[in-house]
Amino acid sequence: MISAISLQQYQTFIWCWIVIGILTGIYLLRKEAPYGRYSNKNWGPMMSNRYGWLFMEATVLFAFLYWIPFSTFQWKSVSGIMIAFFMLHYIHRSFIYPFMIRTNGKKMPVIILLSAMLFNTVNGSLLGIWFGKFADYPENWCYSPAFIIGSIFFLGGLLINWKSDYQLIRLRGKHETGYKIPVKGLFNYISSPNLSGEILEWIGYAILTWSLPAFAFAVWTCANLIPRAIANQRWYQQQFSDYPVERKVLIPFIW
Repeated sequence: MISAISLQQYQTFIWCWIVIGILTGIYLLRKEAPYGRYSNKNWGPMMSNRYGWLFMEATVLFAFLYWIPFSTFQWKSVSGIMIAFFMLHYIHRSFIYPFMIRTNGKKMPVIILLSAMLFNTVNGSLLGIWFGKFADYPENWCYSPAFIIGSIFFLGGLLINWKSDYQLIRLRGKHETGYKIPVKGLFNYISSPNLSGEILEWIGYAILTWSLPAFAFAVWTCANLIPRAIANQRWYQQQFSDYPVERKVLIPFIW
């Protein structure tokens, strides 16, 4: 099936997908996605928050790997390194993070799970098709400015994302589900360093792969997480009268 896809068809679909992502981001600036602290029973049937995270994040892994010909793919190549970066993030996000979060009794709407699975299926497939059919990097690409700068952004963002997530997890006791004001590390400067880190990751991935599907992935990441970060800042300010007024949304000292 992958052989029937032309580069022009592939690129046209991605540009349409980018436009949809931008429109989605504009919508989410006005309406918070109902999961996590914004979970809402009015959105229909609910399911376990923990298993919802697992299913929707694992979807992107399966969609991504489906398009890559395992037996003939050159794993010891530049593309192989890029695939390893992608797998590093999503193996952790799918099979480690959901079992670390302390969300006993919390649920998410099934409709959110299904919409996230659709989103992840498309994004994972677009990147999988890129590496399975179209990617063609020179052997020295690992020494290019794009790969070096993008890798620094990606790995730096990954570490920020992981560290910030673990800080949030440790705020709660074993059986607690409430919210507290984070006060360590980058949380002293911005409200959502976990989201900042993830945005930085995928911008870095777009740079290091220098590819249209990774750019689309970065656009969709921003479309989802920038409105989320703005909503988080607003929520903290409404819930805690002593919330530090100097904290920015996503970028220390700037915004």
